[in-house]
Amino acid sequence: QVQLVESGGGLVQAGGSLRLSCAASGRTFSSYGMGWFRQAPGKEREFVAAISWSGDRMNYEDSVKGRFTISRDNAKNTMYLQMNSLKPEDTAVYYCAADREGRLHFIPPSSFKGYDYWGQGTQVTVSS
Repeated sequence: QVQLVESGGGLVQAGGSLRLSCAASGRTFSSYGMGWFRQAPGKEREFVAAISWSGDRMNYEDSVKGRFTISRDNAKNTMYLQMNSLKPEDTAVYYCAADREGRLHFIPPSSFKGYDYWGQGTQVTVSS
C-alpha cells in the first residue's frame, strides 16, 4: 500500500504558474508509474499527464502540452506538475495517482482505471 499526498494548489490569475507536488509513502515509489488527473465541478475526472517509473517517458493531454511539465524525483518519493500559462479552464481538483505495475508499462495509462492508488486532491483555481 502507498499513500499519496498532493500539495501546491491555490488561487492564481490567468497566465500565472503553480507547481503541484505529490509525496508518496513507502519504498516502492520508484517502481510505480505515476499520473496526474483533474476533475472540475460537474465533469468527469480527466487525464492530465503521466510519467514512467524511470522518469524518462511522459505523456500529456493535448490541452496542456507545452504548458505543463510532469517530473519525478525517486530519491525524494515525489512527483511534480509544473503548470505555466494557466487558464480558467484549468480550474479543477488535481489528483495524483500511482500505477503499481509501472515497470510492466512503457508509459503509464491515460485512463483512471489503470491506477491503483490515489491522493485526496488539491484545488487549483484560475481566475480570469
